[in-house]
Amino acid sequence: MANLVYKRVSTDQQSAARQNLVLNEAGIEDPVVFEEDPGTSSRLHPLQRPKFRELLTYARPGDTVHISEMFRLVHGTGHILHVLDILHREQVALRIHDGAFSAMDLTARHPRTGELLSTVKLMVQTLAAAGELQRDLQRELTYDGLRAAEAKGSKGGRRPTMAAAKTETIRTAVADLLPEHTADERDVLAPEQPVTLDMPGKVADFLRSADLEPAERAALDQGATVRRCQGYNLRMTAVPAVHRQLLDRCQPLDGGQGLPAVPAQRKARREYENRVNAHEAPA
Repeated sequence: MANLVYKRVSTDQQSAARQNLVLNEAGIEDPVVFEEDPGTSSRLHPLQRPKFRELLTYARPGDTVHISEMFRLVHGTGHILHVLDILHREQVALRIHDGAFSAMDLTARHPRTGELLSTVKLMVQTLAAAGELQRDLQRELTYDGLRAAEAKGSKGGRRPTMAAAKTETIRTAVADLLPEHTADERDVLAPEQPVTLDMPGKVADFLRSADLEPAERAALDQGATVRRCQGYNLRMTAVPAVHRQLLDRCQPLDGGQGLPAVPAQRKARREYENRVNAHEAPA
């Protein structure tokens, strides 16, 4: 009986670092890995994805499919129920190692009819619908927050940066104009050095469904999960500018625009803000 591991990321700027962490922590024995090419959309039905089709061809009765979170495999209730039917027909189990579905036995069937238990079907549909609603609300909050920032004169997106080659060109031009001036390392602005900060899990969950710049998305995807009591932190390494941009993007967690703030989410954002500010404070 084989352990089949399935992995997928939605864009070619993302990495499977978080999936690897969750799956490695699960201690899966002798995994056979099927990983989609980067940029394979979640909206594409699993049967239309090359690696999942390859997995189903490889699978034998009694095998188990392992995924980190449900949304790595399916998108929407229709996909979930269809995939569960296919796996049941092939006598292949499904094990989800993180997220709301991790505590559920999605393969439970009625002992006489063999059909998916109605209670399981209800929970699957409810959790999937709740997940879609949460993603939609977060997109709306992010959009409203950006509009409010623009109304105040702020612009979203990545802060302007200057490539090292351009910096060197400017230094050379200045040296030519002022020959008596000798440039040294003190005349050059040192590039920002990456720093490691713990982002509260509620902030990370919000940002995963937000529209991020590639550098922001990469930093988020490469973060390491650190468990704490009933939640977790995302230990993330990035230059201070990226931390500040991510902090700006989760502004909707503070509420506003006619939407109430959830105290736990607001507290989580302020924890992250305190950590960012503490790093930027002068020594």
